[in-house]
Amino acid sequence: MPTAHLRKDHDLIEKVISAMQTTTSLLKDGKQIPESILLPTIDFAKNFTNVCHHGKEEDALFPALGKVGVPTNMGPIRKMIMEHETTKQIAEKIEEFAKTYLDTGDSANLIEGMEVYVEHVSAHLWKENNRLFNMADAKLQVYEKQVEEALQETENSKLAELGKTRDDYEKLVKDLDDDLAAMKNS
Repeated sequence: MPTAHLRKDHDLIEKVISAMQTTTSLLKDGKQIPESILLPTIDFAKNFTNVCHHGKEEDALFPALGKVGVPTNMGPIRKMIMEHETTKQIAEKIEEFAKTYLDTGDSANLIEGMEVYVEHVSAHLWKENNRLFNMADAKLQVYEKQVEEALQETENSKLAELGKTRDDYEKLVKDLDDDLAAMKNS
């Protein structure tokens, strides 16, 4: 399946979305969320999701679809690129709101920003998982090996630019989940 690599990314992204939902719930309950939870969440949203994952789609998957006749300047691909830009803008706002929260303790904007991010990215992932990726798997089946190689090369390149590895982000997600579980139970 040409999109298996991207679906694996989506699984990680969904775990961070769940962590954001837990974070907003804790904030609403008056709990203080430490920098050690907020900063990795922002790192993941800004770098893994926006730089690495979206980079793989825009630099490898979408051009492959273009080569088999799927328009890349309109339709579903154009819509996904526009949504990627929105995701990036929301993540940047969350970073600002987190800094304000860490400085002042005012969580209102951070809660709202995370809720907007969760709603937007959840809807985006659904569209990709249930529509775009199904189309891509059908149209790119004969090019599966080339697409997988292009996706892996793009991931390696994007993560190297960030000075990170996939293992770093998988560990970040696990640690985030563990830290939030401990906070919920305290």
